[in-house]
Amino acid sequence: MTEPLIDPFARAIEYLRVSVTDRCDFRCVYCMSENMTFLPKKELLTLEELDRMCSAFVRLGVRKLRITGGEPLVRRDIMTFFRSMSRHLETGALHELTLTTNGSQLERFADDLFAVGVRRINISLDTLDEAKFAEITRWGRQPQVMRGIDAAQRAGLRVKINTVALKGFNEDELETLTDWCAARDIDLTFIEVMPMGDLGNEDRLGQYWSLKDLRARLAARSELTDLPERTGGPARYVRVENTGQKIGFITPLSHNFCESCNRVRITCTGEIYTCLGQEGHSDLRAPLRASEADADLEQAIRAAIALKPKGHDFDYSRQEVDGQVSRHMSHTGG
Repeated sequence: MTEPLIDPFARAIEYLRVSVTDRCDFRCVYCMSENMTFLPKKELLTLEELDRMCSAFVRLGVRKLRITGGEPLVRRDIMTFFRSMSRHLETGALHELTLTTNGSQLERFADDLFAVGVRRINISLDTLDEAKFAEITRWGRQPQVMRGIDAAQRAGLRVKINTVALKGFNEDELETLTDWCAARDIDLTFIEVMPMGDLGNEDRLGQYWSLKDLRARLAARSELTDLPERTGGPARYVRVENTGQKIGFITPLSHNFCESCNRVRITCTGEIYTCLGQEGHSDLRAPLRASEADADLEQAIRAAIALKPKGHDFDYSRQEVDGQVSRHMSHTGG
């Protein structure tokens, strides 16, 4: 039996997030600069290489695989990769295959995703206001995303909305967003903005809105009950008693969640980041391309996991962006 992946702090690595492209059809202000320079195609892992990489992690004990980008559904022939990964669902080796998307392509792909075994998806949506949506995404088209959400629900996919809490931008939509999700039986998770990448004129301290404040505002409207539920990610969940809906909070800044971290991230170029909030990474593309032997790739993976840190260094407490990492969120895949 293959030995599982255990990091230096005795955490089993069971959750892999893989970016399949750095490209996106939006330019969200907390994720990308407006005029991004994208990677040349030769630097990206091919779909076949992504298959081999992910399959190696599944052999080593990964049970949840989340596909990210950029926007994963803009990668050409991406459904070929999803169909290939579905074989691990069929054997039971992989428990969940899912993705995070901006929703723009779901009208095209929702039925196909359900057919290959995807059952839950995360959709990034920071506002229900069409003008503000265009502002935050720069290039985004909200009606297209709304049609994608409709298509996902019709296809049978369980939808969770991810909303980045941005001070001075969507604070006034807290009630609107929660009520809209409750009416549609959609789960909702709020995320604190993370200090990643130089995005030009964006002020990360100015954007930061602590979820402690957001939760307090929710609690003033309705009783909140903490839930023990975990989905393999960093979110902590509550039930809103007057609607029964589930709301999550991802709080890398106001409450560090690193103690239970069971995940690593692979970029579209084959770098492995064992912590979203640290610069440290290892190259898995070179050993992947240097040898066709699975044992060599697995050895490189184990060596990378052995370097996983205990936690990140994000900190806004001194009114400076401590722990800021230089790469864009789109490079790592969220």
